[in-house]
Amino acid sequence: MIWRSIVRPALFSLDATEAHELATAAMGPLEYVSPLAALARMVCATNDRRVAVERMGLHFASPIGLAGGFDKNAHRPHALAALGFGFLELGTVTALAQDANPSPNLFRLPADRALINRLGFPNEGATRVVERFVEGGGAKSCGVPVGFSIGKSRLVDVEPIEGALADYLASFRAVHPVSDFVVVNVSSPNTKNLRALQGAEVARVLLGELVKANAPKKPLLLKIAPDLSDADLEALLAVVEEVGLDGVIATNTTIGRKDLRTPTSEIEAIGAGGLSGPPLRARAREVVSRVRARLGGELTVIGVGGVERAEDVLALVRAGADLVQLYTGFIYGGPGTPRRLARELAELVTRAGASSIAELRGTAD
Repeated sequence: MIWRSIVRPALFSLDATEAHELATAAMGPLEYVSPLAALARMVCATNDRRVAVERMGLHFASPIGLAGGFDKNAHRPHALAALGFGFLELGTVTALAQDANPSPNLFRLPADRALINRLGFPNEGATRVVERFVEGGGAKSCGVPVGFSIGKSRLVDVEPIEGALADYLASFRAVHPVSDFVVVNVSSPNTKNLRALQGAEVARVLLGELVKANAPKKPLLLKIAPDLSDADLEALLAVVEEVGLDGVIATNTTIGRKDLRTPTSEIEAIGAGGLSGPPLRARAREVVSRVRARLGGELTVIGVGGVERAEDVLALVRAGADLVQLYTGFIYGGPGTPRRLARELAELVTRAGASSIAELRGTAD
């Protein structure tokens, strides 16, 4: 296959950041040439009822979405939707425009099919990103549900909470009018002290104010870290229920470095950052299962971590996820990944004796 034999080796010969920029540029025609995007949608879109999902008042033709972090500045939403993703999460955006953390800040671990990043929410600022998104036609023109992830600006301290709260509210008010859903990111390991906002007391203040600002009401979800202790996870999920969020995304990247095939010396040379890809797979399933058990069946759970195959999608669904997202699997698998996963997933649904993927949610042994 061309992707595996030619394109990926060529991209992987470049610095990871350079490769991402080149791949994004290559999607330009698909973004701006409407007939080309329409043709791609005809080839890649999923219209199979076996994998369609209805959650949060939204229709997802495929449960397979793109995770936040790939298209931080909303440069390629139409192109990404045309490739067959069932939904998109753009951003993470912050109230203040900010550059990436010092380079190098993005690393591949080919032996593990994984990535480590310490980018730190680089973006042009929520207002400018939203302007670009609207200029391009907004969510309706993409043909799939599109949400924005919001995070804390680097220059804003976590304490006192009032500063971080005002910062999040500014981003929320910018993205809310143009989003089908909004994701509150308090779990990236690459912004100083950000994960402190997962503590139950401060989370209650932050999330409670965002819920108050959520008018007209749109689905509001919280993205959580895989590194929370069981007790901290339970306390945070209690807050999710208390303030009335619509769902949880489990999980963000991990600061853990267990059971990697990449030599320890290389890992130590890379240093800090969030690890994503197959090494996160087992923990993501475990957290999804715990989230579903705690929150019951009404709230939406989106599973993220190590998705490369249709079997990985189904495993997260059986653990309790309604929808799934991928990022690292897209980097390694290439542009045909969302189409391939959706079609293979439909066959797995039939083999499992179900007529819909929703029937298999939470059916893990």
